[in-house]
Amino acid sequence: AVINPPHGSILAVGAGLKKPVVGADGEIKVATVMSVTLSVDHRVIDGAVGAEFLAAYKALIEDPLTMLL
Repeated sequence: AVINPPHGSILAVGAGLKKPVVGADGEIKVATVMSVTLSVDHRVIDGAVGAEFLAAYKALIEDPLTMLL
């Protein structure tokens, strides 16, 4: 994704795709996997702040019921 002025960041979200993953028990399972990329203008937003945003986004998207609390 390309950041267009006057914006300081843009979030690119890919489609959820079914992919094989290794479960906690070592067994191969099918899971829906989605890619998310955050592009930031480092003159406006520090990369560490962007990483904190992505961590919070990941936590919310993996457990959406926490948004109701």
